[in-house]
Amino acid sequence: MDFDSVDDFENVEMTYVSFLSKGYISRNKFLFDKIKLTNFSKFVLYSCVYGTPIFKIGNSGKKILVLSGIHGNELPPQLANLTLLNELVDRDLNNTVYVIPFASPNSTMNNERSFNSLDLNRAAHITNSLSNKIIQAIEELKIDCVGDFHSTAYNSNPGFESVFSSKKPSPESVLIAQHISHDVGSEIIKYDVAGSQYKGAVEDVCNLRGIPAITCEVLSPFASIGKGSFEKSLQQMKSFLSYFGF
Repeated sequence: MDFDSVDDFENVEMTYVSFLSKGYISRNKFLFDKIKLTNFSKFVLYSCVYGTPIFKIGNSGKKILVLSGIHGNELPPQLANLTLLNELVDRDLNNTVYVIPFASPNSTMNNERSFNSLDLNRAAHITNSLSNKIIQAIEELKIDCVGDFHSTAYNSNPGFESVFSSKKPSPESVLIAQHISHDVGSEIIKYDVAGSQYKGAVEDVCNLRGIPAITCEVLSPFASIGKGSFEKSLQQMKSFLSYFGF
């Protein structure tokens, strides 16, 4: 993937994972009203009008991806990831961070869980689905580790704050989950083999391909931002980065 430097933000490069997923984040008032509209945030939202942007900060060390918005109606991690991206823009990093704050801007715009009738966290193994295009980008960029950030409601699966991991074939997944759990208190959900519970999660497809990955969940009603959920998701993201020495 070819990244272009972003004018006015000298530490940031950007390209697109897909142009089919474009959407106006500002139409989701439940999310947009919570966004601090810095110049960089405005640029990110503008970029989403054309598709799924991926941002790159830093150019050394480990390559880490922070991903959110696989489910467009899970709002806390998308707000947290945009906030994190703003914090990283002016930092000199000892590793390279890739950030996808809005995996499916169209789904986020509509406050919907799916995209093109697909649950993207059950479709990452389906060739050329939007989540599979994210997997393709991960492999092309030779990303070393992936953190996928979600939210869950009381009546859904898992229904509590947690971090998913698996022992095989990428055992570092469990070590990262343990680090996050120790830092922020999220309960560990651990499987013996990636993808054994269900197929197509971004985390599982990454682990099965030898790229250590975890999925973090915070508790919030779908299509809204529950009290404290944005802050906890941001803590999970920062803990994930701290595992790599950020």
